[in-house]
Amino acid sequence: MSGPLDGLRVVELAGIGPAPFAAMLLADLGADVVRVDRPGPGSPLSGDPAYDLLNRGKRSVLADLKTPAGVDRVLALAARADVLIEGWRPGVAERLGVGPEAALARNPRLVYGRMTGWGQDGPLARTAGHDIGYLALSGALHPIGRAGGPPQVPVNLLGDFAGGSLYLVVGVLAALRSGTGQVVDAAVVDGAAHLTTMLSGLLASGAWRDERGVNLLDTGAPFYDVYETADGGHMAVGALEPRFFEEFARLLGIAPVSQTDGTLRSRVAAAFAGRTREEWSKVFAGSDACVAPVLSLAEAPHDAHLAARGTFAERDGVVQPAPAPRFSRTPATLGRPPALPGRDTDDVLTEWGLGS
Repeated sequence: MSGPLDGLRVVELAGIGPAPFAAMLLADLGADVVRVDRPGPGSPLSGDPAYDLLNRGKRSVLADLKTPAGVDRVLALAARADVLIEGWRPGVAERLGVGPEAALARNPRLVYGRMTGWGQDGPLARTAGHDIGYLALSGALHPIGRAGGPPQVPVNLLGDFAGGSLYLVVGVLAALRSGTGQVVDAAVVDGAAHLTTMLSGLLASGAWRDERGVNLLDTGAPFYDVYETADGGHMAVGALEPRFFEEFARLLGIAPVSQTDGTLRSRVAAAFAGRTREEWSKVFAGSDACVAPVLSLAEAPHDAHLAARGTFAERDGVVQPAPAPRFSRTPATLGRPPALPGRDTDDVLTEWGLGS
């Protein structure tokens, strides 16, 4: 392992979604992440553990938290760790005997990171939920979509991973900087709401209407939208600034035209419909028109720019995003393949001074 977090010890209590992604990010950056798995089958959402990329770079130990020995194993690991991460409903870790009070009693300098959808308190704290609901209540889902249509679901990238995982990682690193042990309460609903800060300012100033598909960045502007090509592909257009728009219009073949022209959308759509995505990609390649082809998950790793930067990497035959961001002195690299449950129990216990 290498990276800026080399030497940092993290214990992750196995779960699904944003907490594992947060722990994966820490592992990508060089932390020694030990995932505590329970005996028995894993979550059906995770699929084959050999392909569960959220567990890459980690090691796994087994601990049955329904037994005193399993609880003691987790607390012993926590006593030697810098960070512990769990993503269960409020009260579950306490009920199992591995909550913040028990863990911090063993290790007062521990940063205890908690990842939930609704947070550790509040009327909804103990109710079930998923990404889409957290986005809905936070206001982040409402602006996504076209005028006259329903809100569109942004997979689970915006809520679970952006509003959840990334905020948990920021919180953990900030708490480590403080130099004292503490609990980090990261809630997807809080993070998703925080992501809308710019829109809140625009709304207050009157520069944003609280409607879908009528604003500058939500498909309300024809020069910031997605258009279909002759072969059923799509091109993404973000020609906001006048000089970039002029370049866009010239290369598209509709110049001269202004950004306020009432026929602009239909003219742009008709032009894009006349050629394939590949043809338009060549037209706009290397320009300042702010146009890009919409690539699929399978296509993106083959893009020339992303290939040149090494944005994707292949490990054991699996193509996957490489660690991000980049560091000049402590580069992060892909570490171990996804941790198989319990595979590293003896090695971890020995290395961490807990016997075997």
